[in-house]
Amino acid sequence: MSQKTVRRSAAPAAVLAASALALTACGDGGAEAGPEGDTIRVATHLPTMYDLLAVAGEVAEEQGYEVDIVQVNDNVQYNRILADGEVDANFAQHRPFMEAYNAENDADLEAIAPIYDARVGFYSRDYDSVEEIPEGSRVAIPNDHSNEGRALAVLEAEGLITLDEEAGYEASISDIEENPLDLELFQIDLLNLSSAYEEDDVALVFNYPNYMIDTTGLTPDDALFLEEPEDLHFAINLVVRADNADSEEIQVLEEAMTSEEVREFLEEEHGESLFAAF
Repeated sequence: MSQKTVRRSAAPAAVLAASALALTACGDGGAEAGPEGDTIRVATHLPTMYDLLAVAGEVAEEQGYEVDIVQVNDNVQYNRILADGEVDANFAQHRPFMEAYNAENDADLEAIAPIYDARVGFYSRDYDSVEEIPEGSRVAIPNDHSNEGRALAVLEAEGLITLDEEAGYEASISDIEENPLDLELFQIDLLNLSSAYEEDDVALVFNYPNYMIDTTGLTPDDALFLEEPEDLHFAINLVVRADNADSEEIQVLEEAMTSEEVREFLEEEHGESLFAAF
């Protein structure tokens, strides 16, 4: 094994080149690097996910594998480079988001293990209670279909809207049947929702705790109201390709990411915003 348990690649386009250089350049003062097959490349995009993979990497090292974390900057690249075979897995999304990618891109990705779920909810800069929200207020929700449905379900649970009862997790704005406050719902990219929180004319903003903590410092305790999940439908999963799902390295990675070390990391470092899903 190489000197480093977890290696960080700077850019998706340089994944293979960076990995090859790292494997040949880490001999000073440590054991020689193993063959290329002993490296598991995993794409992700948020600091919390990176840190969790670092913990899992220490566990995987005990089985003779090194985890190479490839960081990307948006919610598209991690699936593209996995589908293209540039990485072995990704850790960045829930199953519905992955399924939407498969359908839109004729891909064959598989979610093989739920790792954690997030305490999502709605945040407000100007109001301290739902009762204060005035008629006609603007509400920011995600523009991808899977997270749109999740946000709408939270609004319905809070009594702010009523959805077509047949819509379920696939609900969209067009499924709103009752909107007593005549809320103006608008959609923006998930990565830009935190900026909507700073806008003067936005009363409510849906978001994940990782995005809010990293950009505004707010935690779920600061949310006006939170989702009360009934299942793990939106848990963040370890995602692989169908053609490598049964490989030894993926089995090692799955075991490492569902280890007690990772559970302890989630509970001790992120208990206020995340909870283990395994």
